[in-house]
Amino acid sequence: MKRTAINPWPWSLPFGFNQGELIEGGNRVLYCSGQTALDENAKPQHKGDIRAQTTMALDNLEAVLEEGGMTLSNVVRLIVYTTDVDGMIQNFDALVSRLDAANVKPAQTLLGVTRLAFPELLVEIEATAID
Repeated sequence: MKRTAINPWPWSLPFGFNQGELIEGGNRVLYCSGQTALDENAKPQHKGDIRAQTTMALDNLEAVLEEGGMTLSNVVRLIVYTTDVDGMIQNFDALVSRLDAANVKPAQTLLGVTRLAFPELLVEIEATAID
C-alpha cells in the first residue's frame, strides 16, 4: 500500500493528522466499530478520566486491528467522538503519541456529542484501516 499525505495547510500536523490521505494499492479494508473504555465484560472503566479512557479506547482499537492482522500503522481514517471537546483537546497528546509511535497521521474528525452508549463514557474512537 502506498500512502500520500494531502496537506494544503500544515496546521493539522501537530495534532497528529493529515487533511487527507491518498491510498494506492491497498488490498484489504477493515472498518472498526467505535472503541471505548469498556473492559472484556462491556463494563465502563476510568469514570471521569478522559485521558485514561482515550488510552483504553486505543488499546481496544489495537486489539481489533490485531485480530484483523493489522496495526495502528494501517489506520487511514479516525473519527473521535467525545462528550467533552475541550477535555479531549487538552488530552489529545494521548492519541497523538500513539499515532506518532505507529508513524501514522490518518485523516481525522473530532466530534462533540451529547452522550455515548454508556453515560460514564467520555470518548469513542472509530477507525478505518487498509493494508
